[in-house]
Amino acid sequence: MKLLREVSEEDLRRGIEEALNKSKKRNFKQSVDLIVAIEGLDLKRPENRIRLIVRLPYGPSKEKKVAVFADGVMADRAREAGADKVISEKELLDMMGQKREIKKLANKYDFFAAEPKMMAHVGRVMGFALGPRGKIPQIIPPNADVKRVLDDLKKSVLVNIRNNPMASVSIGHEDMPIDQLVANAKAFIEALSNKLPEKAYIKNIYVKTTMGPAVKIM
Repeated sequence: MKLLREVSEEDLRRGIEEALNKSKKRNFKQSVDLIVAIEGLDLKRPENRIRLIVRLPYGPSKEKKVAVFADGVMADRAREAGADKVISEKELLDMMGQKREIKKLANKYDFFAAEPKMMAHVGRVMGFALGPRGKIPQIIPPNADVKRVLDDLKKSVLVNIRNNPMASVSIGHEDMPIDQLVANAKAFIEALSNKLPEKAYIKNIYVKTTMGPAVKIM
């Protein structure tokens, strides 16, 4: 792993427990957020920009919303699998040029998926909005287990590092068992570390609740 120093499960547990203890109770369920600072990542070079989808073992604080571009049988399978929205080819093409509506749609859903034949249309109609947000659709092959694809996305977090060498993601909520928060944190750190280019490494890791102070893990 590309870290300034190794981080153990004990380090993660200590940091998460401290962040929870320092957090005042609010009238809503706070998320537990992990903040990771990266050193040596030259983001002026496009090849060093990072888009990464990480499936967390126990899911983030809130299940993600997934929209699917599909027609016919694939559209039916997506609905049955729990897609939050299914967008047909006609609906997609009817949005051509409606930049405000397209941006609203891009912001409303956390992830997008599409059957292969729809990808060219998605790029032409929505590429300008999905690309910068790191939300290019995941392709669903004809023989794929659609429910598994969507369930994985709903339990994932998106990292889109383009301008600032830092990642901030939810690893759960304050009422989750510590063991689950630790497992989610570990999975995210490992996935991000393995994605970093040569000479880049994780320098600092912090954890905090939504309204609580940040606690340094390393």
